[in-house]
Amino acid sequence: MTALTHAPCRPLPPPHILAIERQRRTPSVTINPAFAAPQRDLGMPDPISHPELFVGVRRRRFFAYLIDAFCIGAILVMTWLLFALLTVLSFGLLAPALWFVFGLIPLAYHTLLVSGPRSATLGMRAFGLELRCWDGERPMFLQALAHTVLFYLTVGATCALILLFTLFNRRKRTLHDVLAGMLMIRSPAAIAYPITEPWRP
Repeated sequence: MTALTHAPCRPLPPPHILAIERQRRTPSVTINPAFAAPQRDLGMPDPISHPELFVGVRRRRFFAYLIDAFCIGAILVMTWLLFALLTVLSFGLLAPALWFVFGLIPLAYHTLLVSGPRSATLGMRAFGLELRCWDGERPMFLQALAHTVLFYLTVGATCALILLFTLFNRRKRTLHDVLAGMLMIRSPAAIAYPITEPWRP
């Protein structure tokens, strides 16, 4: 019989100091779905929690643009008559400057009204719509200007086909809305029934 000899048990070596430091610096992460959506959407209302803000937005926006087109057309006609008279009286000297300003009228119409206190053009007001920034605030002048320029560029370059972009996102945003960081919603003041939850504005 041979006697079995057992080697003495050795204690495990202590963890390396770098491993201990790494554990201290790595915080635990807990995923909270209720917090993740607002953080991801940067303050924009969600169609699930605020469906009343998105009801009929596409249809209302279409008819609102028809009213805006009529308003712009009326302004252009009156301005054309005035500028034609000034061109004749100035013997054509003011013509380049006057017609340059004439071309800026559609741009000024949208930019000044969207950046105004109502955040909406006349057509949008008629159908209870307004534009908001990604954080829920009212658009500033430069943001409204960028939104208007992008609208005319994208719609003109694609013959309005780019507006089909609204069919592929849940907030019914156009491409120029996304690029300018804006959102079209129904004005809370124009909603007849109570809002499910208060929103930032």
